[in-house]
Amino acid sequence: MPRVLIADKLSPAAVEIFAKRGVQADVITGLSKEELLKIIGDYDGLAVRSATKADKDVLAAAGKMKVIGRAGIGVDNVDIPAATAKGIVVMNTPFGNSITTAEHAIAMMFALARELPAADASTQAGKWEKNRFMGVELFNKTLGLIGCGNIGSLVAERALGLKMKVIAYDPFLSAERAVELGVEKVEIDELIERAEFITLHTPLTDKTRNILSAEALARTRKGVRIINCARGGLVDEAALRAGLDSGHIGGAAFDVFVTEPATDNALFGAPNFIATPHLGASTAEAQENVALQVAEQISDYLLTGAITNALNSPSITADEAPKLKPFVALAEKLGLFAGQMMDPGLKAIEVAYIGEVAKLNVKPMTAAALAGVLRPMLAEINMVSAPAIAKERGVTVSENRQELSPVYDSLIRITITTDEGEKSFAGAVIGGIPRIVEVKGMELDAPFGTAMLYVNNLDKPGFIGALGGMLGEAAVNIATFNLGRVGAGDDAIALVGVDQAPDGDLLARIQALPHVKEVRALVF
Repeated sequence: MPRVLIADKLSPAAVEIFAKRGVQADVITGLSKEELLKIIGDYDGLAVRSATKADKDVLAAAGKMKVIGRAGIGVDNVDIPAATAKGIVVMNTPFGNSITTAEHAIAMMFALARELPAADASTQAGKWEKNRFMGVELFNKTLGLIGCGNIGSLVAERALGLKMKVIAYDPFLSAERAVELGVEKVEIDELIERAEFITLHTPLTDKTRNILSAEALARTRKGVRIINCARGGLVDEAALRAGLDSGHIGGAAFDVFVTEPATDNALFGAPNFIATPHLGASTAEAQENVALQVAEQISDYLLTGAITNALNSPSITADEAPKLKPFVALAEKLGLFAGQMMDPGLKAIEVAYIGEVAKLNVKPMTAAALAGVLRPMLAEINMVSAPAIAKERGVTVSENRQELSPVYDSLIRITITTDEGEKSFAGAVIGGIPRIVEVKGMELDAPFGTAMLYVNNLDKPGFIGALGGMLGEAAVNIATFNLGRVGAGDDAIALVGVDQAPDGDLLARIQALPHVKEVRALVF
């Protein structure tokens, strides 16, 4: 039974889901780093919110770890590069708190427009400053969305219901999607200059850090009001404070800050500034939703291989997993074959999907193929870490699809390019079993054995007998024997499944046989 550590407080419903799915879940919260390091090696999965830090030290000690699930969106507390290098899938739950966060942004917008916190404090202090708090309507105002993904689109929908005009900047927003949402797609410079309210709904990356910089804030409309319920660091806090003090910026409402917990901040005490302590996801419904989702996602991966909302691995739905499983196995074995046949100086890997397999989700298969190709060089690698390692080493990876296959219903072909040139290898799933059907352009039909012998030779009489005799003399039992060739007397290959892996001395003697070009021992 897989074991999962729930290291932060989650809804009890999460534990129930794990139990129903056949996963043992241990709830141990409030662990110090030292305590976590002592026990993390016993677990296959880790479920966290934001308190537990899965840093490189914790991940190094997590010898069995396969998956980390974050109940929420942000994964600042997980070292994703370190997890990827160890082949650990990192998932989040981006949709469980989407409505809650969108509603919080709208609430902050209302509070900012009508100065509600200050008016409340004043009134409860016994003052009746009716003339002091002159707000503005949201009706007919232009709202600028920086980020129009899942949460941003929900904010847009609600703002349109308030009869606001909505413009949006998002590099990934298509023109068709903008029309569907009822928003106007604009570039960031136009949004900054036109918007009367600006709300941010984008992750914090190198490209989005300080997207509202001092220079950008200076170009906003006088009196603009800015709402940030996404991530601290999207707005230059010092520059925003200066804009609030000068009156150029009409107000700001922040739920997130560069440093959290934000016990002291440059924005605190600024005119018409509203702050909440990262409450965007803090509703009972949202916490229940993300707990349920993270339990389902971790269980699905550990039990079926389905991958949902992963940040470092291709997604595989529960429906796709059983269909993909034999092809993922084929891609990995075929990649391992190619990796063991590879010459020095790997430059590129191309994976071609031909026939029905081309209609499937090919990303997991490509990741598996890369893991296979790279494993002979890097033992500790899997389909999670392989794409990142290939990129890190400057290996070009490409895919192509061809839905018509002349012979097999589905065929996967891997072509590797090295300093010595190209080699290609193709395989198919036959009767549910991965088989190799082409090596360097020569057709054959062979199963993948645990230990195999590859021989490339000229097709001359007597070779098979000589090879068989030599294996017999060395007490190496032949399990399978498959042949392929270009033509009589031309280039040929033999793939021999053996019960005992041939040693270096035997390989050298086979290499010395007449007409033999190349000999390799393969392990799968």
